[in-house]
Amino acid sequence: MKNIILATLNARFTHSSIGLRYLYANMQELQENTKILEFSINDALQSVAENILFHMPDIVGIGVYIWNAKEVGELIHILKKVSPRTTIVLGGPEVTYEPFRVNFDEADFIIQGEGDLAFYTLCSNILKQTPPKTKIIKMQAPSLEQIHLPYKFYTDEDIKNRYIYVEISRGCPFECEFCLSSMDEKVRAFDLDEVLNEFEILWQRGARNFKFIDRTFNLNMKAANTILDFFLQKEPPYFAHFEVIPDHFPSSIKAKIAKFPHGALQLEIGIQTLNPQIANNISRPLKIEKIKQNIRFLENETEAHIHLDLIVGLPGETLESFGANLDELTKLSSCEIQIGILKKLSGTNINRHDREHGMVYSDIPPYDILKNNQLSFNDIQVMKRFSRFWDLTYNSGNFKNSIKLLWQDESVFEHFYRFGMWMYEQTLSTWNISLQRLGELLFTYLTSVKKLPNEMVASKMLEDMMKLKGRAVPQYLKPYKKADAPIQTAKEGSSGFNKRQFKDY
Repeated sequence: MKNIILATLNARFTHSSIGLRYLYANMQELQENTKILEFSINDALQSVAENILFHMPDIVGIGVYIWNAKEVGELIHILKKVSPRTTIVLGGPEVTYEPFRVNFDEADFIIQGEGDLAFYTLCSNILKQTPPKTKIIKMQAPSLEQIHLPYKFYTDEDIKNRYIYVEISRGCPFECEFCLSSMDEKVRAFDLDEVLNEFEILWQRGARNFKFIDRTFNLNMKAANTILDFFLQKEPPYFAHFEVIPDHFPSSIKAKIAKFPHGALQLEIGIQTLNPQIANNISRPLKIEKIKQNIRFLENETEAHIHLDLIVGLPGETLESFGANLDELTKLSSCEIQIGILKKLSGTNINRHDREHGMVYSDIPPYDILKNNQLSFNDIQVMKRFSRFWDLTYNSGNFKNSIKLLWQDESVFEHFYRFGMWMYEQTLSTWNISLQRLGELLFTYLTSVKKLPNEMVASKMLEDMMKLKGRAVPQYLKPYKKADAPIQTAKEGSSGFNKRQFKDY
């Protein structure tokens, strides 16, 4: 039995909570009576509550994020119904800023800000029966020198099955109005030697998937170069993920990135918009030529997997402007382009545009935009479907060559928009579409709607779909398979794809 339970609901099983491990690492003498329990948002909440209350805890600390806020509200309700004596403490980004748009009234205490040290102090006072008189505890950012690092508290099971989240700094120097990181006062760095020592221990334990949560990994060149050197000295395979700013790739960084083998490095780059006026609206610095130059370098001279972000619904941006952004990015790179819908997070300054641009958001997580003066509710709905179909076809990599037949040398946005509208007419859904069904729809659209030659389309699709060993030729492509090339026959009862590929999206 443990006096204190640290819990959260991760978005997926493969995710792990670095936040809970920071709290645990700093529990001092209370650590031996503290336990971490991680769940996912797909778990039954009554079962989650059962697992937590099995330990008969005095205190339950729960990490709250945009992806689990609604479920946490329900979990608190169950915990309090069953065990009203248990003290519930909330922390995390979703409760750090007000207004709360999920009802957390049944929680006993809420820590706003970085709780690495504050949670221990609160628990000590609760256990001594001298709890604070106020429910909400506002914290200043602690000195990173005072914080014990969390990495040794990743278990062997975590290392084997989950991403290992790490960081070398906190904060962001930019003021993008849609982002919670814009509320940070400054960037603070951990002691790099101490962090590298912890990374080495993780490596020796078998960790090979490192996801850095730093908002601007390539801000400090000395630190970035040191971390890149750490991985370059290791024997592949491994995977390192960094979030980087697009206009800051000095020669030293470029030289190192170019050395990484295929599959070892992923860079997430928040473009959001390439329209200077829209970028100015949201206080986002935009050096267009530098951005284009760096994307071309990453595309043409490195093996890094690039993940670019665009946002639909920014104040002042029309569909035409967004379309121009997408067209430009697809000319620069063939990498993954994530299309997100603008969200209004409590604490951010994006709300200053509400009146001028008629911004209307949902008050239900993830707080996405419903309409504005430039985009109707229907426009937003269409673009949500556009984003989903884009993920299933373009970003998935399953149709890398054949998807480009949609637009060839014309506007990517306009032609994919039409395809997305047609797809929804056929499916009336963006979910539960198998890969085989998805491919058949693409083939039908290209041949029947766009009137492209069947043989040419089939050739491109076979090139795409047969690049992975173990795939059987889909039924709709069998007539176009060359007679001298062997066809793999699916087992009886199979759809024609191996288990890894045949999944419902």
